[in-house]
Amino acid sequence: MVDIIVLGATGYTGRLITRYLYAHPERSSFSFGIAARSRSKLNDLVSDLSLDSTVQLFILDIANPEQIDAAVQKTKVVINAVGPYWRWGTPVVRSCVQHGKHYVDLAGETPWVKDIIHEFDYVATKTGAVIVPCCGLDSVPSDAVVHISNKTLKNLAGPTTTIDLSTSSWKVQGGVSGGTISSIITALEDVPRDKLRAARLDFVLSPVKGVPNPKPRFLYSLPLTPRTSWGSYFPMTFINRPVVHRTWGLHEAATRKRSCTEVEKASSYGPEFKYDEFLSLPSIFHAIAFSTMLLFGALSLAFIPPVRWLVKTFAPPGSGPSDDKLQKGFVEVTNITSSTTVGERKTSVKSTFRGRGDPGYLLSSVMISESALGLLLDQNELPAHGRQGGILTPMSALGDVLLDRLRQSGRFEIESEVILSNKAEEARKVR
Repeated sequence: MVDIIVLGATGYTGRLITRYLYAHPERSSFSFGIAARSRSKLNDLVSDLSLDSTVQLFILDIANPEQIDAAVQKTKVVINAVGPYWRWGTPVVRSCVQHGKHYVDLAGETPWVKDIIHEFDYVATKTGAVIVPCCGLDSVPSDAVVHISNKTLKNLAGPTTTIDLSTSSWKVQGGVSGGTISSIITALEDVPRDKLRAARLDFVLSPVKGVPNPKPRFLYSLPLTPRTSWGSYFPMTFINRPVVHRTWGLHEAATRKRSCTEVEKASSYGPEFKYDEFLSLPSIFHAIAFSTMLLFGALSLAFIPPVRWLVKTFAPPGSGPSDDKLQKGFVEVTNITSSTTVGERKTSVKSTFRGRGDPGYLLSSVMISESALGLLLDQNELPAHGRQGGILTPMSALGDVLLDRLRQSGRFEIESEVILSNKAEEARKVR
């Protein structure tokens, strides 16, 4: 029996997760094992990372449900680094739900997340399994900045304050994950078109529906900043916004109960909540040019099979940058959240999420590892949803537990401040 099992440990991201867990400051507080289909690759990983005998080895074929069940029953939390999840994720989630085990992954596949919510959410609440997809770059930063903005807003303006619009500007430097590319290709080749269309709808993952959100466009800007931040459509919005909407929807549904608690009211974003995000670029010209290039690229991938073949050939899953390049990337998400108008007054908050290191690989391995450790070691401090079970989101399951863990990792800075006037420089910081 081990506390955590890493599935796909011999893949590129799986190796990073294994290395991070093995060197973790709380290593004495948990046990973990690594799983893969090939014993020789597991042995090579043990040798490469100088792992000792406390790390247990599991031979597991992700296509074999019996082997999945055997491994899941021997752990408390499963970290699943085997994608694309549309192909390989469902049997693992099914086993975790049936046996009441917790689960985290790096999915960025909205149609798949929608399917597992439909199939497993109710049962997970009965078995107590906490299932949290999207625990990496997709979609922790987006979920986190709205969560902390809501807290800051309510700290200043009162617990009944609600959100009108929340907008995030992304700056990212780092390689594109081979697993992410594989997920995109899988979506285009394997996922039925009707499921892809449904996944683009507002509140597709939310248990309740909200008001219409901003539509995709060629040019974006961030309000209430001293220097206008321009940007283009951000492809990760395809999964980030549905995850943020699910966090909103889970909290909103709780406030509609007769027995709604003060804690549930404080977590609510309000019925008028809208979310948008974009990729920050140096100028209007860069933003429009990138949006145009992105549209052309998406159409080429969708309708020209040789283009997909070229992408698969030159970016195979499991590939990744050198250790030196892993240290040089970063992510910075700046969020402006404004309250609904009370009389003539509207309150606004600026929140930032910064991470040092390659976002899609190094930082994602930290985020998913700390998510798993939060579920394992901080159960009493988790939000209500994280103590009850279900198909959840990073913030609905972990909330401040995860934010504190990310800060303590030394890789992340997460902060929030109230904008006291239209001059963004006049602000009061609220941690």
